[in-house]
Amino acid sequence: MLGSLIDDNLEIRKIAEEDLPELWALAFKDKNPEWKKWDAPYYAHEALSYEIFLYKKYDFLNQTSRQAIVLDGEFIGMVTYYYEDEMRKWLEVGILLYEGKNWGKGIGTRALRLWIEHLFNEVNLPRIGLTTWSGNTRMIHVAEKLGMTMEGRMRKVRFYDGEYYDSIRMGVLREEWESIE
Repeated sequence: MLGSLIDDNLEIRKIAEEDLPELWALAFKDKNPEWKKWDAPYYAHEALSYEIFLYKKYDFLNQTSRQAIVLDGEFIGMVTYYYEDEMRKWLEVGILLYEGKNWGKGIGTRALRLWIEHLFNEVNLPRIGLTTWSGNTRMIHVAEKLGMTMEGRMRKVRFYDGEYYDSIRMGVLREEWESIE
């Protein structure tokens, strides 16, 4: 399904064996990594030893639903998709850039644009969605820049750091996507 998606110095491709040390260091080495404050921090994060991570590596290597984001040849994050309801083709996407040095530079917007375009081209879908939380204003902004519309707000259902936040559902219909691309 996926070869390599390229936008200048940004590439989305299959996660490779050589990405695993960096993926572990960025995602699983630390118990409280910086990125976790933005990526569903209301869910527990578990640090893993490198040995346990390697034991589970095939979860990353054998999936088309998780792909590497590579910038200037360096693994920096992942794009993902999952079916909320596969029978009805309700597909949701996600993105994760692990280090703050890559935030706020348009990298996530570029990567998510490539990913959504690829999914619309490869899968017969009427809509692609994205779910985040109201504390992640950068993610909401990226979704809006890509033409996504807020479709739902479940108020005060995410509890983090002593405060309640909203769950935000955003989406773009195929015909909307085609009109902005």
